[in-house]
Amino acid sequence: MSETPGQLFSDPFHNEFGTWLLGYAPYGGGDYGDVAAVAAAVGDGDDGAFYDAWLAAGDRLNAEAETTRAAGHRGSASDLFLRASAAYASAYHPLYGFPVDPRLLEGYRRQVAAFDAGMALREVPVEVVEIPFEGARMRSYLVPATGHESEVRPLVILVNGYDATVTDLWFAMGVAASRRGYHVLMFDGPGQGGMLYEQGVPLRHDWEVVVSAVVDHALTVPTVDASRIAVSGWSLGGYLAPRAASGEPRIAACIADPGQWDLGASLVRFAQRFGATAEEAAHPETLDDAALAQMMAVIRQNRAMRWSIEQRGFWANGVTDLRGMIAATAKFTLRDRVSQLTCPVLLTRAENDPLAAAVGEFAAALPNATVIDFTAAEGAGMHCEMMNRSLVNRRALDWLDTVFGS
Repeated sequence: MSETPGQLFSDPFHNEFGTWLLGYAPYGGGDYGDVAAVAAAVGDGDDGAFYDAWLAAGDRLNAEAETTRAAGHRGSASDLFLRASAAYASAYHPLYGFPVDPRLLEGYRRQVAAFDAGMALREVPVEVVEIPFEGARMRSYLVPATGHESEVRPLVILVNGYDATVTDLWFAMGVAASRRGYHVLMFDGPGQGGMLYEQGVPLRHDWEVVVSAVVDHALTVPTVDASRIAVSGWSLGGYLAPRAASGEPRIAACIADPGQWDLGASLVRFAQRFGATAEEAAHPETLDDAALAQMMAVIRQNRAMRWSIEQRGFWANGVTDLRGMIAATAKFTLRDRVSQLTCPVLLTRAENDPLAAAVGEFAAALPNATVIDFTAAEGAGMHCEMMNRSLVNRRALDWLDTVFGS
């Protein structure tokens, strides 16, 4: 059963990225007409046409935001700047890879400028804080709970995955959590957003180190309830958030959407399809060069797979070949740390999401786990329930309300 609203973009690869905004529509990230207009502008065009059309949409929204701000309509201007940010963020995903495409950097910089302008115009302005981290900087935003800005409230730290940025976090869950009465802290960590694009800092598996620095910052804010801090991750964040909670005792609850505890297993299975033994796949330095070359040939024949592994995976992990990718991904496992994950954990499981396949096994290994299933019949069976974010937010935040007694 299809959960997408038709093929808006003629290229299925473009359609995957171009329809993200539809999931953000309930929270002001864009609307069907915005996406349909961009799709029409792209037509049968290539990645450059996709980029240009989204950039033009962002520029149009940004210009309207400037005019609206000058007219004194602060709230509308804030909404428009944030909507422009989402359009800019949609432009550059097909351009992923190293060396970094200058167009990606331009789109990202316009995205950040628009996002910052929108956050600065909120009733209680939100400041950007650059959290120091091992010689680099993590761009972060602590957004006060709507209507409870000056109150001590629980905090939700939002964690991204491979290819989303702070803008996506805001529309995917940040708006809903803030409206529910939670302070929200969003950041781009190693391998994400500006840390990857501009600073060249790759992903790391030990996300507890990253989140500990974020919690240190959060606890300098007097309105944060130190006893009620949750971490919530989507996509790859479905591994990163539980990993953080397994090593950061100040985390009191964890949401993983979808729950993941062993990322390397899928690449091991892929290697085994080409004749590698389980031992060889677990130790990629022993893999035969010819087998690796055969794997890469298969990867390059599939555009989505080539983008996911070669363009995105190599770049984000700071590796240059498949051997390095397998070795880096093998570190992303919680099998040897699951006993340390003692706080309440919510694992989502979407019906048609292959990344959610091991949720049941993961939940069975945890001392305090809840699983919430999402189905195609609800329009929420795809990865991260992307076409029904309002449903996953309602259920996940209801769970968190219960855990925190909110």
